Amino acid sequence: MTGAVSENCDIAIVGAGMAGASLAASLAGEASVIMLEAEDVAGYHATGRSAAFWEETYGGPQVFPLTVASGPYLREGGFLTPRGALHIGRAGDVEAIEAYVARFAALGANMERLDQAKMARLVPGLKPEWVDGTWSESCCDIDVGALHAHFLSRAQAGGALLRTRAKLAAAERGAQGWALRLADGSTVTARILVNAAGAWADEVARIAGAQPIGIAPLRRTVLQLRCSPEAPADLPLVLDINETFYFKPESGRLWLSPHDETPSPACDAAPDELDVALAIDRLEQAVDWRVDAVERKWAGLRSFAPDRAPIYGFDAHLPGFFWCAGQGGFGIQTSPAAADMAVALLLGRDAVGPAKGIDPAPYRADRF
Repeated sequence: MTGAVSENCDIAIVGAGMAGASLAASLAGEASVIMLEAEDVAGYHATGRSAAFWEETYGGPQVFPLTVASGPYLREGGFLTPRGALHIGRAGDVEAIEAYVARFAALGANMERLDQAKMARLVPGLKPEWVDGTWSESCCDIDVGALHAHFLSRAQAGGALLRTRAKLAAAERGAQGWALRLADGSTVTARILVNAAGAWADEVARIAGAQPIGIAPLRRTVLQLRCSPEAPADLPLVLDINETFYFKPESGRLWLSPHDETPSPACDAAPDELDVALAIDRLEQAVDWRVDAVERKWAGLRSFAPDRAPIYGFDAHLPGFFWCAGQGGFGIQTSPAAADMAVALLLGRDAVGPAKGIDPAPYRADRF
């Protein structure tokens, strides 16, 4: 969408990926909103490159409350398809598996310990050295495209505007709010500026005059493989307990990641051939399938705060500058609750939706 030379709103959101779109949707009817998306289409980077799944323990204890709270919204909206998750380990991984079970059972996660025979029934061809694991039936695939489109539709139905090719070039804070200049020369004025720029969050902070938090973009690689035998449609999400790979089926193919977290500048990420080779090697150590072809390969950037918890809230030192960043690889599975929490902090009230009852303190921007 191309905009007028100058526009005005209550809240300007930099970024229209999952974080920005879900926030705009949750603000519908409560404020006038403009989403500023630098790319030709919203969701081009991390949102559009996810092998997304909803798995309640994925992301660790800090992310767990937001994931669990988002489950009902995603399920009732039809965005989840049952998959199940199997964490696997070798004989030397028993302590790691026991620690994982203890950590999340204390939070209320539902999981079952499995021996090698039970795991082999779930994963035909699993090699015999993988002898211990856990099963979580609640894990689901997420229809990322449908969820993102849903949030954009809700936002626009509530009056929010989406401007693409709208890269932020300058931001100046005045007595009445923000004067924003975009790369095409047009301007936007806003009472509040929201930083939902993903891997570019620290860059947006610098443009606005805020102190960068130290958000680190890390590259994650995913491959689509054709294997023999073909990946069963009912194969669970399979994750190494030591976080060196995960894989799941997708339309008769296998989606595989080496679980890489390679530091990267904010960019249009591309896979590295070493990561591709590592992923295949790790798969071949886990199962006796033959890899017939690498049909696709891609990479996306997952952006983390120094403590790896997401960041929501007003900047501690710059009035009117709000952080909605650092979602790592968990921004999609937590988006309903995270957006509800962010709106509550933006408007100075308690959360009334999925985040109701969740303490926002561990996620607040002013913790830095």
